[in-house]
Amino acid sequence: MFALLKAACKAPKRLIAGLAAAAAVAACAPVNMAGGLSGPAVDPGQPVQVALLVPKGSGAAGDAVLARSLENAARLAMNDLGGVEIDLRVYDTQGNAATAQRVANQAVVEGAKIILGPVYAGNANAAGLAAAQGGVNVLSFSNNASIAGGNVWVLGHTFENTADRLASYAARQGKNRAVIAYSTDVQGQTAANALRSAVKGAGGQIVAEVPHEFSQQGVVNAVPKIKAAVDSAGADALYLTANTAGALPLFSQMLPEQGVTSATTQFIGLTRWDIPAQTLALPGVQGGWFALPDPNRTAQFNARYGSAYGSAPHPIASLAYDGIAAVGALAKQGRGLGARDLTQGAGFQGTGGVFRLLPNGSNERGLAVATIANQRVQVIDPAPRGFGGAGF
Repeated sequence: MFALLKAACKAPKRLIAGLAAAAAVAACAPVNMAGGLSGPAVDPGQPVQVALLVPKGSGAAGDAVLARSLENAARLAMNDLGGVEIDLRVYDTQGNAATAQRVANQAVVEGAKIILGPVYAGNANAAGLAAAQGGVNVLSFSNNASIAGGNVWVLGHTFENTADRLASYAARQGKNRAVIAYSTDVQGQTAANALRSAVKGAGGQIVAEVPHEFSQQGVVNAVPKIKAAVDSAGADALYLTANTAGALPLFSQMLPEQGVTSATTQFIGLTRWDIPAQTLALPGVQGGWFALPDPNRTAQFNARYGSAYGSAPHPIASLAYDGIAAVGALAKQGRGLGARDLTQGAGFQGTGGVFRLLPNGSNERGLAVATIANQRVQVIDPAPRGFGGAGF
């Protein structure tokens, strides 16, 4: 579910090549405007002009596929709005912060009422700076909460949201004494911070932490430390921040060999354990818990996308659909696209269920809790259909 999307201050060379010093500094901090912007006026009798910023033109094949999938998903959402007209205009960022800033400014000049995208954190922050000058809000496709705030929201799934969901569920199951194992890179430390807050907020206790280098040897060295921490502290839960493309397969093999399993110490993963599907066959993940969007809603979106375009959507294409869905819902209510409108408590219905935008620029999504049994995903706590008392 997670890979922090190219953090603004750690952007690769292709993101910062040619960027002026002032823009580079700006991309390392969120736009500071408390509460966001009121947004430009929206004429209820006219189509809502929406700018979609995609990473086309970067030269990377993956960015081209992603750009196409984002646009496809946005257009699919437009077909579902039922009477609300969207004037969608697509702008290519080339996966570059300077270009993102330029085209965001162009979009505002050309009349955009809101900007969807870009994907990468540095690009989104640069676009937010440009859009702020024209009083326009930005719903980025990043999941990096460090850029959230002011007129920039992140639509991507955040560690904070997932950690809160899992820690709350674990507390209700009596799993309150936790060990967390995390890598010492930016992604691992971000996940660990989210867990510290979530476990404490749910009334639990982190009894030990095991940081490790983001390497195979780092994982190997961490396993006996995790075993010792679990045993000495009497832990009943082990939170793993590792993902399926990184350390999770190795942990899932080595921890059971040391006698640490979900049968005695509940494994809880902060990333998706069902992607790719081969992960479901790993012995060590059987019985573990992780969070995911409503599987039924997700399957419906994937099927409709496949029927319309003849292929599966990119894993984050759904964010473009969600952005259009939010704009359409507000337009149908006769509301604008200002910060107060975007952060309405009831939230919106998206491809994976209910979600809402928070005043701090982050988001909250209704997630299901699932386990893996006999190499199959089983939902053990369904995703909520709405936010309690918020209007759904």
